[in-house]
Parts: sequence; structure tokens; C-alpha cells
Amino acid sequence: MRPPRTFIIAVLLAALASVSACGDDGDGNAAAGDPNLPAASTLLPAAAAKMRTITSAAFDITTEGDTGALPIKSAKGAIDNTGTAQGTATLEQVGMPIELQFVAKDGFIYVNGLTGGWQKIPLAQAAALYDPTAILDPAKGIGAVLSSAQGTTKGKETLDGAEHYVVDATFNGGAMAGLVPGVSGDVQGTVWIGVADSLVRQLRFVVPGDGKGTVTIKFSDFDKPVDVTVPAV
Repeated sequence: MRPPRTFIIAVLLAALASVSACGDDGDGNAAAGDPNLPAASTLLPAAAAKMRTITSAAFDITTEGDTGALPIKSAKGAIDNTGTAQGTATLEQVGMPIELQFVAKDGFIYVNGLTGGWQKIPLAQAAALYDPTAILDPAKGIGAVLSSAQGTTKGKETLDGAEHYVVDATFNGGAMAGLVPGVSGDVQGTVWIGVADSLVRQLRFVVPGDGKGTVTIKFSDFDKPVDVTVPAV
């Protein structure tokens, strides 16, 4: 049962638990920010409020460099606030890449790739390590983590054809613990917030701990239904 649990942490936790990562040094709106742009103290709460209304999203995760104990190398899929999800992931186990498919529906997570067939894992069992429904939970999910962040607005960039504010921020470890079990310290990175709609479409953060690598998460297809087919087991 250990491999499925590792998978759940790596994909569903890193996938949108990572959405809570951003970083500077927690100094609020430092002088290094662009004074001609909205302050991070305005942008981050606006993004938090917007993300609390999101019912579903597609995600695309990539990593670079040494990510330490974090086994995920890439993942792509979609998840909604009921815990329904589907996608694919590449993990590294004992130096070897493992390709996985996953489906979550009605209290179960199904994983294919560990043994050559689908495995059915109760969500209640997985939730002891991570609850995927927390990702979009207004009280303890992405919005809650964003609302506790402090940062600096660095500039504007075009992402997927739309303008975004680029904010370096520090996310509070206590807030992150509600989304990512076991996190005890602040996490640092950068978040891209839509100028027109306050949606978070990209996050990049340095992996906490011994790893020196980074994780980048892109979001799209907000509020589109996540339709899955439950595998036969």
C-alpha cells in the first residue's frame, strides 16, 4: 500500500498543495516592488477571494533541479471541489521514473501504473495523509493560503495571451498546514495573478527542505466540469 500513498501525496498534494507556495522574505510590500503597480497587499487578498469561488481547475505541474524528497517530476490533470479528479503523473522511485494514471470519484482514488492494473484506494485512507477535497475548500484551501501571504509586486508579464501581475510572496506555514499536512515552515516562490480577473494561473516555488529545485504549476479551464470514467477494478 505504500506506493499508492506516495502517489497521492506526490500528485494531489504537490499538485495543488503547491499552489500555496510563493516567496520573498515576508516583508509585506518592500521597496523593491514596482510603486507603479498595485501592492501585493491588495493583489493577494483579491486572488484569495477569487480562488475561493473556483469549483474546478486543470493543472499542469513541472519540476526542475533537485526536488529533494518530493518524488513528483510532472503531472497533468483536473480536479474539482468535490474531490473528483483525473490525470497522469510521472514520479521517481529509487531513481526510476514511474508513469501513472489516476482517477478520483465518490470517495475512492484509482491508480494505474504501479502494478500494471488499476488499484482502488478509499479516500478516507488517503485523507490520513492528504485530503484532495481540501484543495478548493474555501476555508483551508488555496484561497485560505493566499489570504495569509505577504509579498511584493515585481512587475507584469503576459501569460497565455493575458496580462498578469507577478508577485513574490511568503506563504504562512500555519495556513499551509491546512492544505499540506506536515508543513511547518513558510514557503517561498512567485505567483502570477490575472490583471483582468485576479485568477492565479501560474505558481513557481522553491521546494522546502534539502531540495534546491523548483516546482511550477499552471492552472487553466477554471470552473469547467471534471467528467471522469471510473475504471473497472
